[in-house]
Amino acid sequence: MAQTVQKQYSLAEVAQHNKPDDVWMVIHDKVYDVTKFLHEHPGGEEVLIEWAGKEATAEFDDVGHSSDAKEQMKQFLVGEIIETERKKKTGAGVSVPSNESSASSWFGSIKAKFFG
Repeated sequence: MAQTVQKQYSLAEVAQHNKPDDVWMVIHDKVYDVTKFLHEHPGGEEVLIEWAGKEATAEFDDVGHSSDAKEQMKQFLVGEIIETERKKKTGAGVSVPSNESSASSWFGSIKAKFFG
């Protein structure tokens, strides 16, 4: 079975969905529209609204959601974060936004692009 290509969003696009009637969030670089789930969320809708439009991976993981909850999330998946804004896993298991690499490597890639 072929893997489905997900629509890609920037963090800025996700941030626009930050109202109680329009709640999107990012968890593990995936974008979820949880608006229709607000009233069903066992932890209350307030916690979802608090993270509306934001990156909420650490908060999601800290709660220790069940495998059933993780399975249920799939129905709210609307896409993923664009490659350049995704978090990279470091050797220590800490996530670092991929656009926060060192200035020298950023400059080097720009220099190579313009000066060959």
